[in-house]
Amino acid sequence: MSANLRGALFALMAFGIFATHDVFVKTLGASYSPVQILFFSVLLSFPLATLMLMRDSSPGTLLPVHPWWMALRTIATVMTGLGAFLAFSVLPLTQTYAILFAAPLLITVLAIPMLGETVRLRRWMAVIVGLGGVMVVLRPGATEIGAGHVAALTAAVGGAFNSVIVRKIGADERPVVMMLYPLVANFVLLGAALYFVYEPMPIEHLGLLALIAIFAFTAGRLVIAAYQSGEAAIIAPMQYSQIIWASFYGYQFFGETIDQPTLIGSALIIGSGLYIVLRESTGTHSRTTPVLRTRSRPDTGTYLRVGPFLRFIGKHPDSRIGLANTDRQE
Repeated sequence: MSANLRGALFALMAFGIFATHDVFVKTLGASYSPVQILFFSVLLSFPLATLMLMRDSSPGTLLPVHPWWMALRTIATVMTGLGAFLAFSVLPLTQTYAILFAAPLLITVLAIPMLGETVRLRRWMAVIVGLGGVMVVLRPGATEIGAGHVAALTAAVGGAFNSVIVRKIGADERPVVMMLYPLVANFVLLGAALYFVYEPMPIEHLGLLALIAIFAFTAGRLVIAAYQSGEAAIIAPMQYSQIIWASFYGYQFFGETIDQPTLIGSALIIGSGLYIVLRESTGTHSRTTPVLRTRSRPDTGTYLRVGPFLRFIGKHPDSRIGLANTDRQE
């Protein structure tokens, strides 16, 4: 099996598990606030996170090198998690994914002021077409824009902002610091808000929360394995396979069907995202390759985006690992 094929299979497994994770979020979202679901997901992620963070042997303290950027990353992570969990709870799965898939388009735009990226006409056209696809999905004026739509857009913007920040400061910060601050912030802030929304949970629902944490951890590790194995230009587009899982799960478990505007809008968003990834992968149209070097799942603080291999990333710019870099950069 070729390295790219192995990486693609790892990625497909990862995003299939992520889609299953989101089904459980939606199931619990019918009975509980997204604050409660996200809090317990983070809480149950701590043991797995601790095991991984103990393996970080890089020297230094837990103080961030860029405290203000780290604070913004932490805020963006909390916003992304709450937005995504609320959107999955109240919107059809396919519609939520379609809006979240706008993140690469937003990353392309944010990379201009934050990373000094130069975006030329063709990528601008792809961004405009993709954002037009978002408007097709939302259908302002034809349908009412609800809290779920706003939450999904918030998650997409927060995820994009988070990814560009990681791209900007990742070379200077320890992986443990990049992981720890959003995790602790989620725990503290959501724990404080839990007082106002808490509902007692039976043991089977606590079991579902544990599965959410395990699925998130497992899928996150598979994404890392995928980028270690294959080229980023092959791995990154695999995220769009989630729309297939969403269509199946939505119909099978929630009686959802894809309407024509969602189908057309999704095609425009996915096509634009694929074009940007392929454009960046040529190596001549993008200096910072912000989308190509971004893991394709918004960071909600419930799964790991770090690992021992990260300390080597950026030292091999022509290798698959160099292309896979999302959390550290040199």
